[in-house]
Formats: sequence, structure tokens, C-alpha cells
Amino acid sequence: MAVLKALLTDYAWPDLEIERRLLGQAGIELVLAERTDAPALAELAADADAIMTNWARVPQAVLAAAKRCRIVCRLGIGLDNIDVEAATRLGIPVTNVPDYCLVEVAEHALALMLSLARKVAYYHHETKGGKYALQSGPILRRIEGQTLGIVGLGNIGRKLAEKALPLGLRVLASGRSRRNAPPGIEWTELEPLLEQSDYVSLHLPLTAETKQIMNRARLAQMKASAYLINTARGGLIDGEALSEALAKGRLAGAALDVQDPEPPDLKRMPYCDPRVIVTPHAAFVSQESLENLRSRVARQVIDRLGGRQPEHVVNGVT
Repeated sequence: MAVLKALLTDYAWPDLEIERRLLGQAGIELVLAERTDAPALAELAADADAIMTNWARVPQAVLAAAKRCRIVCRLGIGLDNIDVEAATRLGIPVTNVPDYCLVEVAEHALALMLSLARKVAYYHHETKGGKYALQSGPILRRIEGQTLGIVGLGNIGRKLAEKALPLGLRVLASGRSRRNAPPGIEWTELEPLLEQSDYVSLHLPLTAETKQIMNRARLAQMKASAYLINTARGGLIDGEALSEALAKGRLAGAALDVQDPEPPDLKRMPYCDPRVIVTPHAAFVSQESLENLRSRVARQVIDRLGGRQPEHVVNGVT
């Protein structure tokens, strides 16, 4: 009997103890890719029964080579790095973990907003450089009474709203669905949200429709005193347009946890601007969230290869 194999394309945590333990108990061998380019992954995928991917791309060429593959699992929420249409045509179910790290990303977005509002990162940078000056940098304003605009009120956007409302913020939201919206949120279209918000936080998936949704025209709709926060996908923002808006004083600052590409050139705008907070795609991380993510994806593989229906199949393949 052939040994069952699960190919792991990449990972963002210190070890693979959880994956090796759970898969090993089910008689599944974990195979780790040393390279993430399509030819290298296609070669390894040729005898893989499952593919698990964190950030590496799994294009049609890799899926076509994976003749034995019975499931593709995303170690995360978004699916923009997987060719889901190709997987569907090939009859391969694709899964994700849509309810993981909701608290962590919402907390990170809120922390970035508070840091921007109170100049925490700016003052820290200045004092570490030897400058102890209260009056330097942007004007400080009280957070209570200001307006937070949430673009995309999915699971994370709703969690952020729930945390922001008790701080006395007015919360606006735009999105495709108003389901399960927390009380106190004002629904609006994107244009008035951008015009009225002091902080705009992005919580959208990256699709053909949302790619560079924050372009020159949309950034121009924001207040010159406003801040842009992105903990979703780097491709939602036109980086050149953001750099231009900052350089011309059309935006007060930004906080970016996700970049396009990753890692970015930190010596270039907008990353080198002191008004911009940059964190290294860290919003999803906590000990609790990673343990939850890794164990659930391993169990998706185990269930599928064991003849059971895995949780969170996104493309309807059974």
C-alpha cells in the first residue's frame, strides 16, 4: 500500500511539531518543499495526496501535476494564492479556515489605529533617535468622537467594530452584506465612508474587483487629516498612489501590516515615511491562533484522506 503524503509548501511558524504529530498518527507522511516556485512544487506534488499551503502560490500547473491530490488546504483565510477554479475543474476540494485569527487581526488593526492616533510609534522612533520633543509630528487628537470607517464588514470587520464602539468611536461600514452587523454601526457606500472617516481600515479579500481599490481617486476622497490602515492584503492599495498622497500632504499617515510584494523594500516610500507604521504581516499571529490553525488544517487533510468530509470546503467539491 502506497504511503499517503501531504505536501506543505511553506509555513510561518518555528516548527512543524503539530503537523508531524497529527498527520503521523493518521499514517500520513509530511513532505516539506524547499522551494516554492511552480516547477519545484509541481515535481513534489506529483505523488502528493494533499497540498497544504500558507503563502506560496498553487497555480494550475502545480494542480495539474498533482494526479493523486485529493485536497488543497489553505493555512489561512484568503484564497488568492490558490487557483480555486483549476482545482474545481480537476475535482479537488479546496479548504480554508475562515474563522481563525479573527480576534488577532481585529486587535492588530485597533492597535495600529491607537498608535496612529496617539503617535506612539512616531514618538518611539524619535526618542530612540535621541529626540525628546512633545510638539514634533502630527497634531494629537482625542480618539473618542472620531470616525472609523471599516471597508468590508466580514468576520474580522465585525470583530473590529465590536471593539471600537466601546471606545466612543463613530463606526461607518461598507460592504456587500449587512448580515449580523453589530448594533451601532452606520452603513454607507464607500465614497461617503472615505469622505467622513478619520481612520479607514481595510478588511476585504483580494479579488479582481478589489485589487488596488485604494487608488489615486479613492485616496483623494479621504480627509487630508485621515489615516489608512491595512491588515488584509497588500494588493488592495496602489503603493505609488499612497506614496504620492503622503508626499503631497493629502493623507496624515498609514499603518500597513500587509505589503505588495512581501517583503517590501523598506528604504522606499511609503515604508520609509515616518508617518507610516509597518509591521511584517504579523496581525494573524498569536500562540492561540496558530495552534488552532495548524491543528485544524491537519485534520482537514486527515478527514479527506480518511474518507470523511473535511470542514470548510469552499468550492463545493465532495
